[in-house]
Amino acid sequence: MVLRSSFDAFAKPIDGVRERSVSGGFITLLASATAAILLISQLFIYLQVQTRHSMHLAHSVPSVLFSNNGGKSSAAAARKLLNGRHIPLKLHVTFPHLHCNSLDYAHDGNDSSSGKFEHYHSKPYTFTKRVPTTEEYNKAVGNTNRINADINSRREGCTVSGTIHIPRVGGTLSVSVSPDAWRRATSVLAFGMDLMGGQKENVDPFHGRLPNVTHYIHDVTFGAPFPPGTNPLQGAHHVMDNGSGVALANVAVKLVPTTYKRTFHSERETYQASVSKHIVEPATLAAQRSMLLPGLMITYDFTPLAVRHVEKRENLFVFLSSLVGIVGGVFVTVGLVSGCLVNSAQAVAKKMD
Repeated sequence: MVLRSSFDAFAKPIDGVRERSVSGGFITLLASATAAILLISQLFIYLQVQTRHSMHLAHSVPSVLFSNNGGKSSAAAARKLLNGRHIPLKLHVTFPHLHCNSLDYAHDGNDSSSGKFEHYHSKPYTFTKRVPTTEEYNKAVGNTNRINADINSRREGCTVSGTIHIPRVGGTLSVSVSPDAWRRATSVLAFGMDLMGGQKENVDPFHGRLPNVTHYIHDVTFGAPFPPGTNPLQGAHHVMDNGSGVALANVAVKLVPTTYKRTFHSERETYQASVSKHIVEPATLAAQRSMLLPGLMITYDFTPLAVRHVEKRENLFVFLSSLVGIVGGVFVTVGLVSGCLVNSAQAVAKKMD
């Protein structure tokens, strides 16, 4: 027992040897307040999230060039090869002045009117056309007064929405006037009659006028969205105010692969979008003899550089070490300072005596 007690580094003072004083109590309160302030500040620093960004080369992804004339076997082989290498593309856009029968959508040249779109994008991952809701129609026409549009007005418009899976390579998505509707409209304007035939379903859908392709993009999202960022393709209004209503909204999107990591959460593969857009007037389309139809065209591509976004806190053991260091350091420092003051006061008192 005596041998073990000789190793005690924390020798206890004998009762009565140390006396309590008012100055000692004041110093103890000051030390406790200082330690509490430092502890709170250290806790605040620990709770703060540190954000770190880094860039690296994106992973290479093999791709297959789909053939518009390929059979089901080639499409099935392509899907098998690209299994797990797709990302979802979500589209939600409203054309308030175009009937659904006059609207067409396409991905990489595979349009819906020819049936090629459904060949590569089968249900449930495909797009659908429907009459817009009142809220969608009001946003598309810029009606901020929230006045309910009648059903006949909404039936003149069309909303295209849905989600498809695309390979992680560049491509083109378009929502435009259908080729048949465009030919009927131009033939009526040029010759005064519908040269496509007199069938009821082929009558001029634009009543002798050019189609107004004004539209409102509710949402276009590639892959999982980046939580701290914003989506520039959300709530975009393209108004064709050139008198005819005919134009092409050309939107170029650069997608940056971003790995998002939060504390106590698993990594998420997300995408940030950089968008540039301009309106191509009909005179430009005619001068270039372009085969593009009026409407919306989104061209997207993936950057070769990827971003890693990490949000993390300080290591827990570093935080605990700081707390121990603060408590011990404050009381040791205060003890040394108070000891120096007391010894100095005693020395001055002895000299005065």
